[in-house]
Amino acid sequence: MSKSAARARLADIIAKRSFGRGEITLASGRKSDFYFNLKPTMLDPEGASLLAELTFEALKDDELDYVGGLEMGAVPLAGAIAQLSWMRGHPIAAFFVRKKPKEHGAKLGVEGLAKGESLEGKRVVIVEDVTTTGGSAIKAAEAVRDAGGIIALVITMVDREEGATDTFRDAGIPFRSLYKASEFLKG
Repeated sequence: MSKSAARARLADIIAKRSFGRGEITLASGRKSDFYFNLKPTMLDPEGASLLAELTFEALKDDELDYVGGLEMGAVPLAGAIAQLSWMRGHPIAAFFVRKKPKEHGAKLGVEGLAKGESLEGKRVVIVEDVTTTGGSAIKAAEAVRDAGGIIALVITMVDREEGATDTFRDAGIPFRSLYKASEFLKG
């Protein structure tokens, strides 16, 4: 399947499984009359495959060591991208950042690294399912920086176009998206 055909098919899946109209309160606290819940797309076999494929293609030339982000939205994405990267011979390891470190066990804030592994000096991409203002990705980026990682960029599956571009520009972090909310709102 061509990249444009894959992108069109994934847009269809998102529109059917993950986009809706109706009043909702977003994670940022803002009210909206439309929403994206990408979990049904991320957990659908074809949706997961297309998200991983298109994201991997967008990232493959960025010389990345790790892909991850804030739980919960980043977890299925990071896992699918890591698996595909291995299959393509260009491995990018996955991790995720807990919203709150565990209060038991190793009490980790960053999960997925084996004993002796570290983000120190590693090039990291933060992934998100849906981005509004960018606050969640900034939290993940701060945790990665605290662990010594280098934030190469943030990539989101859907940019709601409500301030994230400015947030990341102000933070000095490159930002990309697979889709813009306006692509779904016009239909």
